[in-house]
Amino acid sequence: MSFKDILLQINSYPDPTSTDAIDQAVSFAAVIGGTISAMAVEVDIPAVSNRVADYLIGLSGMAKDQERKSAEACKAGLDYFTTQAKAAGVFGGVVSRRADLYLVGANVADHARTRDFCIVPLAELTDGQRSVAETVIFGSGRSVLLFRAGAADLPTRELGTVVLAWDGSRAAARAMADALPMLSKAKDVAVLSVTNEKSVTYAGIGVDAVRHLRAHGVEARAVEIDAAGDRIGTVLERYLAESSADLLVMGAYGQSKFREFVLGGATAHMLHNPIVPLMLSH
Repeated sequence: MSFKDILLQINSYPDPTSTDAIDQAVSFAAVIGGTISAMAVEVDIPAVSNRVADYLIGLSGMAKDQERKSAEACKAGLDYFTTQAKAAGVFGGVVSRRADLYLVGANVADHARTRDFCIVPLAELTDGQRSVAETVIFGSGRSVLLFRAGAADLPTRELGTVVLAWDGSRAAARAMADALPMLSKAKDVAVLSVTNEKSVTYAGIGVDAVRHLRAHGVEARAVEIDAAGDRIGTVLERYLAESSADLLVMGAYGQSKFREFVLGGATAHMLHNPIVPLMLSH
């Protein structure tokens, strides 16, 4: 049981995805026994409608220059990925598209629908990648793996401890099912439930999830932590640090409407500044 068809999104604007992030994604695919493809989108910046502003500061020319840089970043990123993925024996192909700046996420979501899951590298908090991630989470119907090279690195040698956030909800059940091939590769799986924070979460809620995972050959263990007045996101973050976890699997709570996203509290907390890679399912 393994993932055979992974998609990596390579960003081209405003900040291209780093070679370090590409290296990590390729190595991670090898760790979990998968094949990985990459997709890059050249941005099309909408034409300037204000003639005076265009005349004074040359906005049209600036837009064309940024589009050229995006196209160059796409080619460089895909070329680098191809070399690294072929060397690692996990190359699955490349996809290049051109789209309106505001529709990059929608294009990635479209392609992610026919993949096992999609990897979206995050960079700076304001680089627009969070918007891409949210669009793929809500729009693709597939899991999304988020990481930040240098801060929340993907495991590149082996998959140690994976934490499954479990509250018995539909989203948590979806996340567990989606992650099964990955959980089977982990050395340690902790099914973490936070009690006394939600009325639906009770003592022993993780026991049946552990039973299900063991039925699939995954040796998991149930862990319960009393919230003691803290928010779920804070409790999760603390446990991830204390357990030296390699990855967090959780359901993504929230809803999408007209390209705007309203995230649940725990989802928003973990997305804001992740300390380990996150695999999210909606």
